[in-house]
Amino acid sequence: MRDFSWKYFAMTGDVDAYLLYKEASGNPDEEVAAAEELTVEEETAEQF
Repeated sequence: MRDFSWKYFAMTGDVDAYLLYKEASGNPDEEVAAAEELTVEEETAEQF
């Protein structure tokens, strides 16, 4: 469920999917790193 909710969030940006991912993961450090990574990837994609 955690992988699905993250993939869905990454594709749609749906906040509820992120919250579900956060609840399922249980490790706040991992989710922050993943969210930061996604933000960096989006910013890089916007530059091109």
